[in-house]
Amino acid sequence: MNQLTPYAALFMRLAVGGVFLNHGITKFQNGIGATAAFLGNVGFPFPTIFAVILITIETVGAICVLLGILTRAWATAMAVVMTVAILAVKLPSGRSFELEALLLAGAVTLVALGDGPLSLAVRFKRDTTN
Repeated sequence: MNQLTPYAALFMRLAVGGVFLNHGITKFQNGIGATAAFLGNVGFPFPTIFAVILITIETVGAICVLLGILTRAWATAMAVVMTVAILAVKLPSGRSFELEALLLAGAVTLVALGDGPLSLAVRFKRDTTN
């Protein structure tokens, strides 16, 4: 391990959180209806419910990941979203899934790394050594 290893989570949080937030804002601006229509066309049951869940993960979850708040939980949700996107959308249509695979790898990495030392979560953690 070198001196920068503890800060790897920050760079991964910025990359993964930033891309998810960008996509989440687009879905939010397009509206729940447009996202639900897409999900329905792909064959998802209850597309409106899943649209709300997806937009929440891609906006609120991305902001939390960027700030380092509950990173492991949100990254787990993001990994599930990317797995579903690859298996249910990209592969059946024969489209490229490099971005989704990269985001899946980044999300799994964040599950392993957690918040990291440069996060808001560190500010709220109590010192249990006293």
